[in-house]
Amino acid sequence: MSQQDSQAADAPPRSASPSNSFYALSDDEEGEYNTITHAETGRGVKLLFSKSKVYVHPTPSAKDNIPGYIALLQQRGHHRDERPSSSSSYETNSIASSDLLLAWVPESSLGDSASIYVKVDLCDGDSPPKQSYLVPPPPTVTSHVGSVGGYAFAIPVSAIYSLLVRPPSLGWWYGSVIINSRAGDSFPALFFHDNECQSTILQKKKLARDTFDPFGENGQMFWGGDEVVRWLRRYVKIERSGAEPNIYLVEPSKEDSEAFGSKLTSSATQIGRQDSFGMQHRGPGGPSNRDAQMDPFVKFVKETGWNIMEKFSKVTTFTRRAAQDFVDNPNLPPQVRRLLKNPEVQTLQDEFDSARIYLARWAMGIQEQSDRDRRQRIWSAHDVMELEDTDVGEFELLEGASSLSLEERRKTVTMKEWNTFFDPQTGRLSITIDEVKERIFHGGLDAEDGVRKEAWLFLLGVYEWYSTSDERKAQIASLRDQYYKLKLSWWERLDGDGGEGETGEWWREQKGRIEKDVHRTDRNVPIFMGEDIPHPDPSSPFAEVGTNVHLEQMKEMLLTYNEYNKDLGYVQGMSDLLAPIYAVIQDDAVAFWGFQKFMERMERNFLRDQSGMRSQLLTLDQLVQFMDPTLWNHLQSADSTNFFFFFRMILVWYKREFAWLDVLRLWEGLWTDYLSANFHLFVALAILERHRDVIMEHLKHFDEVLKYVNELSNTIDLESTLIRAEALFKRFQRLVEAIDKKGNFPAPRVIQQDSSTSSTTTNSGPSTDARSPGKGKAPEPASPAPQQKVITPELRKLLSKNVEVLPRKTVAQKGDGMPAK
Repeated sequence: MSQQDSQAADAPPRSASPSNSFYALSDDEEGEYNTITHAETGRGVKLLFSKSKVYVHPTPSAKDNIPGYIALLQQRGHHRDERPSSSSSYETNSIASSDLLLAWVPESSLGDSASIYVKVDLCDGDSPPKQSYLVPPPPTVTSHVGSVGGYAFAIPVSAIYSLLVRPPSLGWWYGSVIINSRAGDSFPALFFHDNECQSTILQKKKLARDTFDPFGENGQMFWGGDEVVRWLRRYVKIERSGAEPNIYLVEPSKEDSEAFGSKLTSSATQIGRQDSFGMQHRGPGGPSNRDAQMDPFVKFVKETGWNIMEKFSKVTTFTRRAAQDFVDNPNLPPQVRRLLKNPEVQTLQDEFDSARIYLARWAMGIQEQSDRDRRQRIWSAHDVMELEDTDVGEFELLEGASSLSLEERRKTVTMKEWNTFFDPQTGRLSITIDEVKERIFHGGLDAEDGVRKEAWLFLLGVYEWYSTSDERKAQIASLRDQYYKLKLSWWERLDGDGGEGETGEWWREQKGRIEKDVHRTDRNVPIFMGEDIPHPDPSSPFAEVGTNVHLEQMKEMLLTYNEYNKDLGYVQGMSDLLAPIYAVIQDDAVAFWGFQKFMERMERNFLRDQSGMRSQLLTLDQLVQFMDPTLWNHLQSADSTNFFFFFRMILVWYKREFAWLDVLRLWEGLWTDYLSANFHLFVALAILERHRDVIMEHLKHFDEVLKYVNELSNTIDLESTLIRAEALFKRFQRLVEAIDKKGNFPAPRVIQQDSSTSSTTTNSGPSTDARSPGKGKAPEPASPAPQQKVITPELRKLLSKNVEVLPRKTVAQKGDGMPAK
């Protein structure tokens, strides 16, 4: 017996239908995909269907493409799929959908079973092979980073919510399929290289030989993705959305069918009426449905799947109603109103309200700001160059950046060096705070010797910088007592499951969301990876899921924070902020207070009305307009100056854009506030400037910009980004100083041409001149007032090192905390 079979035999029995926390236990937006396998695999799984030369494209470079097989597998099961669906009466082959796996396996990991995959792929027939072919279960992985096999996955068909099927077209040489799970995860896009796949080539030849036509039924172009849908339809009900024909729902419930409209089609005849290029066959002059002519936002939904906008905020009846009020406002520009009322956006409303509310509020801001924009404009770098009257020519945004090389960056701060910052007798800091922060900002802290465990408590504000070692010991003892008292206050509620009434219901909802999120957070990190203890709560919906002591500590800390900050409530994304702090400190009581201090500056990201996120993205909008007006104009033409494509990055401080160790390095640099308390916005600007040429030359629409920026995840080099961000900040600082110097000069004197002429001048820009009409003459039309150039308060705030902490009254009004009694 193989080692794998032995482990499977010794494994404890699991629930036949995995609960939601099995899916994407690591964050899908970080590029992690988990294989979902059945406990009762026995010696293998039955291979029903396979298709070769199905690639994953990890990067835009063809040399990085990974070839593999898409396969339909049957695992041994002695149960029926009890999940309710609308397909209970659908004609199947007596195989429960939970016993079917849809998998993608790279060629390099097939081993001895490669010949079986080839044989099944080349089987000539519309039914499964008469002979049963058993293959090993697809490999179980938790990360694809640095490993080709990491992209492999296998998911029960019962866990699939929809398929995004995009046939080949003039713009997309290879057709593709994206699998979206019921837990909200999107698996890697699978590209069908039909020109390399022998079975597809043979099937096309057979069609041409038998029917003298290389097309399928009803004129549909034959390609590999059609075969996948056809084989799935043999076992489960597949419905095609009438509103968006590229979306196929798998065993949709009645609610799903209604949500996608009444035009769902399920029969092969109906589906065949639309060809693979998205063209609906109609009478002469009928409208077409080609991809190239689609509304940009619909195209965005198609290309990015259902999981691109993050579900980080709790959705309430109030926020849904508020978002709809914005959408219905008659003062919105028609283009914005059309975007927000797009049926595809409305279909996603329940899922993505936090992001949709941001879009709605941005749209309202357009109208509110229009009058001001007519009278003033933000200073741009080009304006300052004109002011300085230089001969430099076109403004070089990163002037001086090349002089900052990686070699010149400081070495990391070790525990040995850290100890030299403090007096050996008293433990009090013996150098200036700025000196310590400069070292950490430029060099970071050593990842191996434990210095972060001590230094982070200073950076987060748990310790006072000039405290003594005795004072810090006493402070930790006091904070530990406070933590356990807070923890006890909710622990006592467990017997009554949170209590009764609205408050009890709120608490149970918070507990459920915390538990679900913790089981999905950073499961590729070793400390959170294992499942070596049983779940402590048998009544929990996650009781069948294995856990470990660190996951349980995380749950308890978030419940305790819920008790500490009753005004805010738990919002998805907070577990992302806690995980690194806990993983470094590994003392729940101490890590809790580090998290609490971090949340003081991050609360604004989790307000119900998204006002904190909107404020930061508005500042980023102004920063780009100020620093790079050419790029800003291009983004404006692409309907992208809402900067929604940075929503996720700003929300959790790039947690899903960088590798784990890079996130730790980035955060400790941001916590120093060495240059600015909002330096994270200069990191965003640096990322944008790094990809400026691609954006300017190739990305023309909102959906294209959003897709491109989101796909930068785990491809951004941290050190070069920090160098670029620092250079950008210093350039920004010099520009503001130059404008302020100009403002200190007296304004040009206005020559009076008429005794009745009145003039008004300001020291912040050109004067305005109002003239009275001459005697006996009709008044002349007033000319538009010259634009006043301004440095906005939002931009000036970027020069401040003071962290903005929301007043408790604001959090109480805009948070989603415990209902008032």
